[in-house]
Amino acid sequence: MRFPRRRRDPVEVNLTPLIDVVFLLLIFFMVSTTFETRQALELTLPESLSGSAAEPSPVTLVVTAEGGYRLGTRDLDAESLGPALADEADQGREHGLVIEADAQARHADVVRALDQAGLNGIQRVRIATTERAAHIASPRPAETP
Repeated sequence: MRFPRRRRDPVEVNLTPLIDVVFLLLIFFMVSTTFETRQALELTLPESLSGSAAEPSPVTLVVTAEGGYRLGTRDLDAESLGPALADEADQGREHGLVIEADAQARHADVVRALDQAGLNGIQRVRIATTERAAHIASPRPAETP
């Protein structure tokens, strides 16, 4: 007696679930990773009681304690500050300029940055500060009417 042989289907590996898992892992790592776009500088910002938080400005000028400047990722000195700010002047006029000056920076270095901003037509200039802790702040004396 002759029995018919069963035909075996060829064995295949279904790649669709594997590709789905790889894409899910890729999305997970992209979402959970933090991206640092600015290089860290050791700045001690001055404190302010009356300051308010502002939206981030696309043009940020950093004044270091040593008298150097950083605009975006470029390190600048006093001579190259003017041309570098001129390159960013259109964005600065539209969105404003934020100056992050170290608390130990010389006043002349900050004034030089403000002067260059004015020469390039940037009128909205903000100076970044940190919020002073409430226990450090001394209360103002009450005024009598």
